[in-house]
Amino acid sequence: MNYFSSDFKLGILGGGQLGKMLLSDTRKFDIQTYVLDPSDEAPSKIACNKFFKGDLMDYETVYNFGKQVDVITFEIELVNLEALTQLENEGVKVYPSPKTLKGIQNKGVQKDFYTKNNIPTAAYLRFNNPQDLQQSVGKNEMTIPFVWKCTEFGYDGNGVKVIRQISDMDHLPNVECIAETMVPFKNELAVIVCRNPSGEIKTYPVVEMEFHPEANQVEYVICPARIDEKVAEKARAIALNVSEKFNHVGLLAVEMFQTSDDEILVNEVAPRPHNSGHYSIEASYTSQFENHLRAILDLPLGNTDSKVAGVMVNLVGAEGFSGDVVYENIETILGWNGVTPHIYGKKQTRPFRKMGHVTIVNENMNEARRIAEDVKNTIKVISL
Repeated sequence: MNYFSSDFKLGILGGGQLGKMLLSDTRKFDIQTYVLDPSDEAPSKIACNKFFKGDLMDYETVYNFGKQVDVITFEIELVNLEALTQLENEGVKVYPSPKTLKGIQNKGVQKDFYTKNNIPTAAYLRFNNPQDLQQSVGKNEMTIPFVWKCTEFGYDGNGVKVIRQISDMDHLPNVECIAETMVPFKNELAVIVCRNPSGEIKTYPVVEMEFHPEANQVEYVICPARIDEKVAEKARAIALNVSEKFNHVGLLAVEMFQTSDDEILVNEVAPRPHNSGHYSIEASYTSQFENHLRAILDLPLGNTDSKVAGVMVNLVGAEGFSGDVVYENIETILGWNGVTPHIYGKKQTRPFRKMGHVTIVNENMNEARRIAEDVKNTIKVISL
């Protein structure tokens, strides 16, 4: 297929900021882009050739959308698998495949997959509902403290809660869940793996993630991670093994814990471009978004090395503000060397909603991290 002068059509399920940034890299090719999203105000709407409003979990909506394109990919995992399977059976290329996605969509199934394939992960138990979990705690089968996660529909810290006392379980939603043993860790790390259908595979450098203590949301992504090289090699090897076992095509972001004794445990994965790879737009030879496109189109993968140290700062809605968004002081950081803001185009802010990010590149990692702190303290995402 000639992607540089053709009528080739790429379909993207989900029109959020990941889709918008992915669409930016499609301009390097000559392909038509179709996007399906439930919101009329999806950030991707301004960047694609054709936009369709619809429910990503509805069979007919996804199936009819997919019949119009040559290759389908997604920027969110919560999509109708039955429709994607049928489209794949009818010859539409779906990357990553519905089979891969089926093992990832549900976090309980995902954890079982790690256990079955001898992939190191934190000890856990699965429960049909909070009542079963409470009974397990009462029998001392699960001991406090632990991490509670809903198995589906969680994102950006939603659907995750640290249970430190019995009363913390009082208002958990009535959904299937898992309870994970608390891991004594030094760092939260991530490795993005890129793989095309021909089997070419590459990993990006290990990144270090610093989380907001209340929102359970990434505040900073630091590349390369400030860890021992042997630990980094171990993390990349485990990420490659996870990719091989899932047999994915495209990007696979593997989130991990570095334990206090330098073991690596897999936390969870995302089969798409990921927040932990946003730094790559400015800091890498080939961004995660371009490599996702190269992978799903079965083109040679680009160089995943970093040109320079990079730190990403997430811009999230400030507490106490909801409504039409204002980015206070953003003009100030535009005058700083090596600082690049990305505004996602969401019109409404609310506390901790991801509204954009800023990348800081610098030859000196410590200086990049210092500037990142200044960025975080300067920009305020508020409302009118």
